Amino acid sequence: MEEALGWTALAASSLVIGGLLGLARHWPNRSVGLVLAFGAGALISAVSFDLAQEGARIGGPGYVALGLAGGAITYFVASRQLDRKGGGGTDLALGALLDGIPEQMVLGIGIATGDGVVVGLLVAIFVSNLPESIGASDDLRAAGHSPGAIRWIWIGIAAVCTLAGVAGYALADAVSGGFQAVINGFAAGALLVMLVDSMIPEARQKAGTPAGLISVLGFAVAAGLSGLS
Repeated sequence: MEEALGWTALAASSLVIGGLLGLARHWPNRSVGLVLAFGAGALISAVSFDLAQEGARIGGPGYVALGLAGGAITYFVASRQLDRKGGGGTDLALGALLDGIPEQMVLGIGIATGDGVVVGLLVAIFVSNLPESIGASDDLRAAGHSPGAIRWIWIGIAAVCTLAGVAGYALADAVSGGFQAVINGFAAGALLVMLVDSMIPEARQKAGTPAGLISVLGFAVAAGLSGLS
């Protein structure tokens, strides 16, 4: 249990670090865009290998597809509701929460079942959390949210994600391979919609044409590390 708590807290800590960095100074759009692009590439790798492929292996592609639909629809509906309320910066924060919970559960389940830490997924989560929280903090501040409120947003999201990892560890023996595949698929679905709707367009807008190359670099790094788990 302590191992699961430590690793999931480490992965979630980058949300708070990124949130604080976003509040500490105004980051140039190009810098934020390049980090967003790298994080997007890392997340695409996580979706491909650590979530979809692994979910299909342990539970079958049908369960992964069910989770994909659930995660995609959940993120889409929640994001549209926030858009109607005009919440600047909330899309990335919502994405961090909706994909962070199942991602951390996957980490916790992997530790409990003796598979160890999924290194590629851990790196993808940590790296992608930084630009998400940096960019979202900057947008939230521009929308009029106070620094104190923004700090508590990230602390709260990080705490929930850490608890999700511990829950995954505790439930590992009780859940079937099919249910684990649904969890993997849910995380992948939420991530894909967030990537296409928010993260990749913002990276391209802020970083310009180098965004594609940096995304491939992020993908390559995370894909290479996925074999170390």
